[in-house]
Amino acid sequence: MKLPETTAELLHKLSKELPSKRALLIDRYPNARSSLRIMLASMGVTAVHNAGNSAEVLRQVRAHSFDIILSAYLLEDGRDGQQLLEELRQQHLLRRNTVVFIITGERGYHNVVSIAELAPDDYLIKPFSTEELHARLVRAIYRKRFFAQAYDHLDNGALALALATCERLLGQDSGFLFDALRLKGEILNTLGRHAEAQVVYQEVLAQRVVPWARMGLATAWRGQQQLAEAEALGQALVDDFPEFTAAYDFLAEVREEMGKLAEAQEVLLRAAAISPNNASRQRMVGDVAARNNDLLTAERAYGKVLERRRGSSLRNIDDYTNLSRVMLDRGHIAGAKQVTDALRRDWRGKREGEFAVLVMESLRASKEEEPVKAREALEKALVLHEALQSEGRMGRLSQKLTLDLAQACLATGNEASARDLLRKLAAENHEDRAMIANIQGIYARAGKDTDGQAMLAEVGREIVELNNRGVLAARSGDVEGSVRLLMAAAERVPNLQFLVNATKAIFTLLEIKGWDPILAKRGLHFLQLAQARDMRNARVISARELYQRVARKYGIAIIPLATAKRLGEKTET
Repeated sequence: MKLPETTAELLHKLSKELPSKRALLIDRYPNARSSLRIMLASMGVTAVHNAGNSAEVLRQVRAHSFDIILSAYLLEDGRDGQQLLEELRQQHLLRRNTVVFIITGERGYHNVVSIAELAPDDYLIKPFSTEELHARLVRAIYRKRFFAQAYDHLDNGALALALATCERLLGQDSGFLFDALRLKGEILNTLGRHAEAQVVYQEVLAQRVVPWARMGLATAWRGQQQLAEAEALGQALVDDFPEFTAAYDFLAEVREEMGKLAEAQEVLLRAAAISPNNASRQRMVGDVAARNNDLLTAERAYGKVLERRRGSSLRNIDDYTNLSRVMLDRGHIAGAKQVTDALRRDWRGKREGEFAVLVMESLRASKEEEPVKAREALEKALVLHEALQSEGRMGRLSQKLTLDLAQACLATGNEASARDLLRKLAAENHEDRAMIANIQGIYARAGKDTDGQAMLAEVGREIVELNNRGVLAARSGDVEGSVRLLMAAAERVPNLQFLVNATKAIFTLLEIKGWDPILAKRGLHFLQLAQARDMRNARVISARELYQRVARKYGIAIIPLATAKRLGEKTET
C-alpha cells in the first residue's frame, strides 16, 4: 500500500468514512465529553457513547464495538487512560483496529510523552481544534487500515499468521517501519521466541532509543532467563522515565522471580506513590507485602483497595477477605470483624459472599480462642463449599479463599479436609511458586511443616507419573492411547500443564487421522480452560496455534480468541 502524497489526498480518501464510525468518549467531566461530542458531530460522527469512570468503560466496551475512543489521561477512579486501555487490550475487550487517542494538558503531556507509543495511537494536547482532531483521526485510521490484516489475526489469537503478515508489511515502503518492527517484536515475545525478539528490539534501539523497545528487550531477556539483564534494564527504565508505571510492575515481577521479595515490594510502593488511587496496583502491593510478611504495609494497601472498590461494579470478594485475613494475622481482631460485617452487608443474598463470611468468621473465632464457634462456622462453610462446587460456581471465587478455608480446617483440627483442599490446590497450581509457598506457609503456621512437605512431594510425584504415561505412549507411537491418558490426566487434575498437553495431543491426532467434531470439542474445552487460567502463557499460545492450524486444514471455522476466553471462563464458573 503506497502512502498518499499529500495530507489533502489522505483526508479526501478517509473523511467520508467517519460518519459510519462509532465513538466512545471517556472523561470524568460531562462538559468535556459534550465538547468532544460537538467536534465529532461536525465531522458526521453521530454514534457517540459516554463514560465517566472505569466501570462505565467496561460496561460500554462489553456492549458495543467501537471504532474510535477518545480518553482523558486522568480518570475519576485513580487510573490513567493509558493504563485502562492497556488493560482492555490484555482482556481482549478492545479490538486492535480501534483508534485510541489520549487527551491531556501541556504539563501532563510532558509527563507521558516519552512513552506515547506504548498504548494509544496518538496524544491530543488541550486545547485543540476540530480541524486538528479531524486530521489526526484520518491519519490514525489510515495506519489501522495498513495493519488491519495483522490486527485481525492478533484479535483472533492467530499469532503465526499475524507474524507472517507483519513480515510481509516490513517489505513494503510504507512509512510504518518502526510500528511494524514493534509489532513483530511483540508477537515474537508472545510466542516465546525471545531470542528472535531480542534481535528485533536491538535493531530498533540501534536507530532510535524508545522506551517501548527497551521494555521489549527486557521482556526478551526475561524470557531467556537472563534475569539480571532484565532487572538492570527495568531499573534503567524506571530511572529514566519515572512516569512509566508499567516498567515498575515489570521490574517487581522480575525481582520476585529472582527471590528478591523485599526489592519487589519496594519498587511497587514507588509505583503506588505515583498513582496512589490505582486499586489494581495497590492489590499487587498488598499481595507482595503479605508474602514478604510485611503485614502493616499489606493492610494499608488492601485497605485502599477496598476503599476504592467497595460500592463499585469493580468490587470483588477478595477485596474484603484480603484485608480481613491480614488484620487477623496482625491480631487486629476488631478491625477484621468490621470488614467481615461489611462483606456480609454488601454481598447479602449472594451464596459466594455467605461462604466467604463463614470462612473468615471461623478464622476469627479461632484467633479469639472460641473453638466451638470456629467449628460451627467451618462446618457451614464446608457444606456451602461442596454445594458451590457441585453447581460449578467455585470458579467465581479466588483460590485465596480456598487457602483460607484450608487454614480454618487446620485451626479447628480438621486435618483431613485441609489436606484434601490443599492437595487439590497444589496439583492444579504445581508450577505456581507463590501458591506453593502459600500452602507451605499454612502448614508452617499450624506447626505441621513436615506434613506439608510430604504432601507436596507426593503431589509432585503423581503429576510426573500422570504426565509420563501419556508422553511415553506418544513416543511409542500409540497416539490414540496417549490422547486417552492425557485427557484423563486433565480431567483428574486440570492444571495448566495437563490442559495444554491434552489439547495438543487431541489436535495432533486430528491432524493425522482427520477431523472428529466430538473429539475436537473436547480439545477446545481443554484449551478454553487453559486460556482462562493464563491467556498469555507461551504454552497455551502454542496449543491455540496448533488448534487453529488443524482447523484451517479441514476448513473448520475458528472460534475467535475473545469468544473462546469467555467460553473458558463460563466453563469454570
